[in-house]
Amino acid sequence: MATQAQLSDFFSYLRIPSISAEPARAPEMAACAAWLGGKLGSLGFSVTLHDGYGPPIVVARRSAAAPGAPTLLIYGHYDVQPPGPPELWTTPAFEPAVRDGFVYARGATDNKGQLMAHLLGTEALLSSAGDLPVNLLYVIEGEEEIGSPGFGRFLAEHAQSLACDAILVSDTSMVAPGRPAITCGLRGIACVDLTVRGPSSDLHSGVFGGAVANPATELARLIAALHDTTGRVAVPGFYDQVTPVGPDERAGWRTIPGADQGILDATGAPALAGEEGFTTLERLWSRPTAEVNGITAGYQGPGTKTVLPREASAKLSFRLVPHQEPGDIARKVAAFFEERAPKSVTVHVHYDHGGDPYHADLRSPLGTAAQEALRAVFGCDATRVREGLSIPVVALFKKVLRRDTVLVGFGLPDCAAHAPNESFPLEQLDHGIAFHGTLLRRYAALSRSV
Repeated sequence: MATQAQLSDFFSYLRIPSISAEPARAPEMAACAAWLGGKLGSLGFSVTLHDGYGPPIVVARRSAAAPGAPTLLIYGHYDVQPPGPPELWTTPAFEPAVRDGFVYARGATDNKGQLMAHLLGTEALLSSAGDLPVNLLYVIEGEEEIGSPGFGRFLAEHAQSLACDAILVSDTSMVAPGRPAITCGLRGIACVDLTVRGPSSDLHSGVFGGAVANPATELARLIAALHDTTGRVAVPGFYDQVTPVGPDERAGWRTIPGADQGILDATGAPALAGEEGFTTLERLWSRPTAEVNGITAGYQGPGTKTVLPREASAKLSFRLVPHQEPGDIARKVAAFFEERAPKSVTVHVHYDHGGDPYHADLRSPLGTAAQEALRAVFGCDATRVREGLSIPVVALFKKVLRRDTVLVGFGLPDCAAHAPNESFPLEQLDHGIAFHGTLLRRYAALSRSV
């Protein structure tokens, strides 16, 4: 079990409200980067905090004593989502609390708990062995939750100094408690803002309603048109680049027990829904989607204010699968809305940010080592899965550093990442620490044999 000192480190890390989406949190972001730098420096790493790309990017490296050792880059992020309404949290979001073996705090799983497992695993390995079997490079950024806008430029400008043999990311989930997973694919993302404008100012709905188009109504019509009656996205050309998943991979996903019920239990939804003709896991892992993330229009206060709003807006995200390109999808979405909008309103579509989808081959030395380490820690083979979520930096690593990324996560499906009462099991922290040491030793051995 994690020691009191290890838990103290973990809780200190969680207490820092490193919210990248809130500009006023810049001091806390800098403090979080400094905390990580101090922790890694205490383990004998050479640490640099890179400014000029947004919040500081932490780069820490330590070389192995053995000549010819491979270099492993471990990526993580220290920024977290805003906590949301405080009344929905059982305990405050940035005051870590342990209940029934789970740590509750914002960032507990995404991504502070999973990154902490690697940091503590490094510390434990150095304590027991006195050295590392591989050259280890940590790269930890502070803008992942807002699309890593400065990270691509950072990678391009520091590609030579970040040269490595393989990359590991722990920012995903297991299939279920005791059922490890290794992720070979991620959906990409394209995020757009849709704004519908009508009159030059809010109008009295009694005086002008029925003669002037209501932007809120037209926005609702446009959003409703995004899907057809079978759940398919109705944007022309949306599926042009989608490659079907092979029958073997689909068959493997069907052996995962309890997926539908697990999602119902985790979400509290009354029933599952989605594109017809696909299982729930296929919808989540291998099919692109269109989602409405938020709608803003008109009067939102108490009581009644009978206005016809001057504008209405929505935030949309499109999850993408291999071979779909975020910019291309954003252009097709913009054309779809612009063509469908009536002349009584104007439509503006802003492409906010995006990330490419990703798929990896797990037969590399790191992929093999990760599967062996998971088997050693959990006593069973890892399930090869894809993830519905997006980690844009994984595609960036492939493009800039020309290295594949292996994704091994220790979160659970019901961890409530991005939601109130986010949690991380202390047992998973222990598993992550054990996995880290086993992985580094196996990766070093396999790299020597290649």
